[in-house]
Amino acid sequence: MNRKLLASVGMLGIAALALTGCATPAADSGPVTITYTNFISNDGNEENLQTIVDAFEEENPDITVEVTTLPYADYGTALQTDLAAGTVSDVFDIEYSNYAAYQANGVLAPLEVANVDAYRQSLIEAYSTDGTSYALPSSFSDVVLYYNADLFDAAGLDYPTNDWTWEDEKAAAEAITDQAAGVWGDHQPISFYEYYKVLAQNGGQFLNDDKTAVAFNTPEGLEAAEWLVNKSGTVMPTIEQGQGTPDFDTNLFKDGKLGMLHTGIWVFGAVADVPFNWDIAVEPGNTDQASAVFSNAVGVSATSEHIDAATKWAEFLTSSDTMVQARLDSGWELPPISDEAQLATYLDKGAPANRQAVFDSLDGIALPPVVAEGQTEMQDIIGEELVEAQAGRKTVQEALDSAEERINAVIGG
Repeated sequence: MNRKLLASVGMLGIAALALTGCATPAADSGPVTITYTNFISNDGNEENLQTIVDAFEEENPDITVEVTTLPYADYGTALQTDLAAGTVSDVFDIEYSNYAAYQANGVLAPLEVANVDAYRQSLIEAYSTDGTSYALPSSFSDVVLYYNADLFDAAGLDYPTNDWTWEDEKAAAEAITDQAAGVWGDHQPISFYEYYKVLAQNGGQFLNDDKTAVAFNTPEGLEAAEWLVNKSGTVMPTIEQGQGTPDFDTNLFKDGKLGMLHTGIWVFGAVADVPFNWDIAVEPGNTDQASAVFSNAVGVSATSEHIDAATKWAEFLTSSDTMVQARLDSGWELPPISDEAQLATYLDKGAPANRQAVFDSLDGIALPPVVAEGQTEMQDIIGEELVEAQAGRKTVQEALDSAEERINAVIGG
């Protein structure tokens, strides 16, 4: 899954969509047609989605699913328009960054999930409020630590393990780095998505509990920011050397010039044919393990006239055997299920050998901090300020001070 799918979309106007006085629809009797609007199958997985639809309709002959697939770039605007006009589909895709606002404003129907245990607990809980599911996770991707095993061997180092810490990573990165030869030990983007994660790895949090102000300007937050920023020019390239440009880190790894790379499992295909040995591990933490997990989900409209049928489709789409096989066979992100046996074939699909790390990373996850208003601005501000520190125009503390002031002004703290 590309990280562009994690950007906030459609946040504007959600507060105006609060639904009041919605009558509970009567149970469906006789044949019904439900509608489903999605972006997850766009650009290559339309046939995979149709396979799931066909299997569902065969199992539920009284329910027909009408599918509308939109490009991701158009999806947020289209969904907002449909919600405002009262024409939203019975079932529709959402992202984690939008879940809280939709749920708070009554857009999503509470779901009576037939088998909650079918889902990984951390993922089903991400779309639950006060113990009730309001959406079902449909897929996930996470970030892991890639490493060049040949460079580790040349430096006489042991490979990363699940219990590595920042200190272990730093020591290995320093041993591998040979700037004269253009070989670097580590790469981790200086960005919002990395900062909130390393903050969690250091026992801190990005927002206060009621999400009215930031909570990162603390000793834990400073140490986390320094962990990222101080890599630049020591064990990873500087901005002047290309760091931060598109695909720079992946290409450096593919060229055999990078010992460790923090990025998502969506890069497996891009590095599959490199001429050296490589593998992955769970990302190291400092005081805690915390891996970035990015997911999509489906919700059922609170205004749907067929909530029972829509819920059946939402569950089938997100937890059925047909869905699992379609995703695993095609490499279409990963299913959000808890049954390790069903996922066994994924572990045997070739490099990386340690695919188990993908699932081990879910033992401690860091979800993106989310606010009802100002999400994009919040993300941009912390990235801008940390890059200022990376470039040497501010100290790390000055960058956090400025980020705190700017973000609080945006989110209303």
